[in-house]
Amino acid sequence: MSRTCNLLTGRNYLSIFKAGKLFARSYVTNTTFESEKYIESDDSNGVRTITLSHDASRNSLSLEMMKILTWNLERDDDKESLRAIVIAAAPGKVFSAGHNLKELTTAKGNKHHYEVFETAANLMKTITNSPVPVIAAVDGLAAAAGCQLVSSCDIVICTERSSFSTPGANFGIFCSTPGIPLVRNVPQKIASYMLYTGLPLTAQEALNAGLVSKVVPNDRLYEGVKETTDTIKSKSRAVVQLGKKFLFEQQELDLSSAYYYGTEIMLQNLELKDAQEGIKSFVEKRKPVWKNKFEKDEGLE
Repeated sequence: MSRTCNLLTGRNYLSIFKAGKLFARSYVTNTTFESEKYIESDDSNGVRTITLSHDASRNSLSLEMMKILTWNLERDDDKESLRAIVIAAAPGKVFSAGHNLKELTTAKGNKHHYEVFETAANLMKTITNSPVPVIAAVDGLAAAAGCQLVSSCDIVICTERSSFSTPGANFGIFCSTPGIPLVRNVPQKIASYMLYTGLPLTAQEALNAGLVSKVVPNDRLYEGVKETTDTIKSKSRAVVQLGKKFLFEQQELDLSSAYYYGTEIMLQNLELKDAQEGIKSFVEKRKPVWKNKFEKDEGLE
């Protein structure tokens, strides 16, 4: 799915976590996947919440689970009403245990193994390319590819009892692909510690390392997530989308190139009607009324 400054994306699913519990209803209409086996999802007030719900496998990222998750991330994401996506897990001790090891046996064959890792890579890139912020709401263990999923999200909010690990080496499979977003989020010495030892980080350690954005009490996950999504919804969707795209693209540039590109993006941003509305509302001491579109202010030359 191409991403341009003229393209907005969105549609939504909601989950309600309360007092440390998450309740969700599902009404997926796509018939390609048996979605009720793997996820529960709901849309509400501009936020799509996708809930991993396969306790029997500890929410492992099986091939089908990853395809369903990717489909729900991309589905109708050009709707202006979509402002944020939350990836959560149904109540339990595990957010996601990572890949389903049964899919990685020799019996499955190299072709199947390639599809598993290619699908995982596509899932992670879909999160990065999403036009809206993607938030991981973690309550429990996020391990291996589960930690990769968390690392790929824009914002991570977790409970105090959560933990994060890349224990693949314990099972003879080094967490090479989970390490890709991990080392882009935490210092290399922390990533090396996690990858070489397989030992987990506590929620506080993950926060200190930069893997997690915010740690909340065990019974306050819903409130922590809602506070964040409400704040995001108060901004212009177009401005946040433009900023997210630039944030990732400039990371691959040298300092001079990043500033040159950043200047161009700032100029594009100022051309938007929402930018001029924001400035005007600040001067007039009122709340801005966003259009949430990539509409150019014709008053600028």
